[in-house]
Amino acid sequence: MNNEVNGKDLLAVGYSEGKILGLALAAIKGLSTFTREEIIALLTKVRDYPESYLDDPVLKSLATAMVEEAAAPVDDTIELTTEIRKYAIYGAAEIEYGALNQMSTAMRLPVTVAGALMPDAHQGYGLPIGGVLATRNAIIPYGVGVDIGCRMALSVFDITEEFFMANQAKFKRELIAFTKFGAGAGFHGKYKAEHEVLDRAEFNMNAFVKQLQDKAASQLGSSGGGNHFVEWGIIEFEKADAALNVPAGKYVALLSHSGSRGFGATVAGQYTRLAKSICKLPQEAINLPYLDMNSEAGQEYWLAMNLAGDYASACHNIIHKKLTAAIGGNVLAKVENHHNFAWKEQLDGEEVIVHRKGATPAGAGVMGIIPGSMTAPGFLVRGKGEANAINSASHGAGRKMSRTKAIQNITHQQMTAILKEHNVTLIGAGRDEAPMAYKDINAVMAAQNELVEVVGKFTPKIVRMADDGSRED
Repeated sequence: MNNEVNGKDLLAVGYSEGKILGLALAAIKGLSTFTREEIIALLTKVRDYPESYLDDPVLKSLATAMVEEAAAPVDDTIELTTEIRKYAIYGAAEIEYGALNQMSTAMRLPVTVAGALMPDAHQGYGLPIGGVLATRNAIIPYGVGVDIGCRMALSVFDITEEFFMANQAKFKRELIAFTKFGAGAGFHGKYKAEHEVLDRAEFNMNAFVKQLQDKAASQLGSSGGGNHFVEWGIIEFEKADAALNVPAGKYVALLSHSGSRGFGATVAGQYTRLAKSICKLPQEAINLPYLDMNSEAGQEYWLAMNLAGDYASACHNIIHKKLTAAIGGNVLAKVENHHNFAWKEQLDGEEVIVHRKGATPAGAGVMGIIPGSMTAPGFLVRGKGEANAINSASHGAGRKMSRTKAIQNITHQQMTAILKEHNVTLIGAGRDEAPMAYKDINAVMAAQNELVEVVGKFTPKIVRMADDGSRED
């Protein structure tokens, strides 16, 4: 197999001379079964989204170095508690040791009040993905995550399943026309979107945030890479839902998943570095530095985080507005929820900061969307307000296979076969996002019966994701 990739190839796709390039070349040795094109495509993706590969056995050293590149080493000055505070775990049988270990470390922070681990949990960076952590007067940038305010948005239309099946070509055409994916993707000239979020006063809070305003403007209405998507599908309500005012039946629905793009990622990186310089923790907790909410840095991050969350919401609103106008029909209901965020909430009579990194708010009566995979169903849910879960639920199925393992073990033919079996049309994506790389969403939902009530079931039909270059057709 001709898979020889050298330093010049990596320099050509954006790598720079130095330690990172050396780690990238070393990582190639673990990709011997990949083609040259697959290696270049994969390492390009790591360059753009290193946080997605922090748990990958082949690429974690490279990804970790990229994320930490600008962070100076710090001394151990803040001690962790010797006792691990108890926390609720849902679906423990399917959660890997790495996620449990990360959560246990977070429960030893001196500012921690309570925690919970959702059934889709897997190892992340700092706080595990699927981790919920309540802290006292402290905000943890990596407890929020890199993709600040990443969210789900669902629009339910008064369009029948029969109409959709007879007009799939139109739905696919409009989906391609009005969405854009991937690192750096955006709109220019007359195609740039407008939204009041760009006029928010918080953009003027300091020079760092201000210089991100132009990037935010160009990427407004676009979607990221990795597991982000926009898809058409059919949602079924087995019984009428009075709160949403939707009768029982099947309807065409639009579902999107994406976050705050380059704006949010840059904010996350800046304030994590700042937190590391201020809050010096032992090595096992090195990626959980926190900012005092009474400090200038803590207040700046809080404002920037909320701005990034509102910006992510604006991106979804623009996507849904464009596609609603393109396909016609009336929107019967719209539901939106976010993860990778922190909220001020009451817990046992005390105000705490609740971090939900890859976890969905599920307070009593709160609506949310929990997707499966490109072929597995997603669920429209209503929270039950379970106190032990800190009013939270999973944000999806969760990965059971790393990205490199998925590419190594799942063939193009297998992926094509499962898409055909489920009658799903896929635009973009690579084998790292294959349905087989994810946990069984039905098992995940069964593990959180006490957390949410299922209101509707969404079945994907036409899925668009970023093209990572690894597909063969």
